[in-house]
Amino acid sequence: MESALAVTGTAPVRTRRSPRSARKVLLGALGLVGFLVTWQLIPALGVVSPRFLPYASDVLGQILTEVRDLEFWRNVGRTLTAWGLGLLIATLLAVVAGALIGLVPFLRRATHTTVEFLRPIPSVALIPLAILVFGLQLQAALLIIVYATFWQVFVQVLYGVADVDSVARDTAKSFGLSRAERFRYLVLPTALPYIMTGLRLGAAVALILAITAELVIGIPGIGREIVFAQTAGDWTTVYAYVVVAGLLGLTVNLIFRFIERHALSWHQSVRGEEVL
Repeated sequence: MESALAVTGTAPVRTRRSPRSARKVLLGALGLVGFLVTWQLIPALGVVSPRFLPYASDVLGQILTEVRDLEFWRNVGRTLTAWGLGLLIATLLAVVAGALIGLVPFLRRATHTTVEFLRPIPSVALIPLAILVFGLQLQAALLIIVYATFWQVFVQVLYGVADVDSVARDTAKSFGLSRAERFRYLVLPTALPYIMTGLRLGAAVALILAITAELVIGIPGIGREIVFAQTAGDWTTVYAYVVVAGLLGLTVNLIFRFIERHALSWHQSVRGEEVL
């Protein structure tokens, strides 16, 4: 049994993964502690006035106070609602449009210039238009969220569809597979890693734009609470909500990385990471 494990390499893989994962967690914890200590020392040493950079301990204490308030969770829910709706709409539009344009060479050539013109436009530049059309409502936030997130997923879908191996495509045709079957068994598995990458990137962008819309437009949520606290000169609360926004971003990234790893457990890139 031991010789068989040695031949297949199963035992070495397991022995390498656990220490490596533990070391990664330990380094991450040390980095976080170092960051908090540095933050605590900067105002303590007078590098920056505590009025503008509160102590890390004060900010963490304020976060504990906020999480006991029901209104705090309502604001988190409002931000996540705008984020989730925007991400869902953008993903559906991007996957459909990307697959359609990517699979038809004529459409890809015809839309190339338009895509390259529209993609670099900052979504925040659409805020005046969003306010003009929808006013200070959720739809205004969704407009800029969908616009920014759409391109993250759309471009990845285009790359994924274009990455289909020509030999595999010709083989599928020679075996008489229908277009639907070729899309299911050939195009979709090839494009799925790209789609998952676009979805993970788009999730982060959608959250950034959701909070930006609340900051600028004044839609209820975490961003608006930051503005209210800043107007009142309550910098401890400002930093508390900034930290909460960062924690939301970290959570979103971890969740989508988890989904990506499990959805692509069969893919070489994920299996290679597990071996390392």
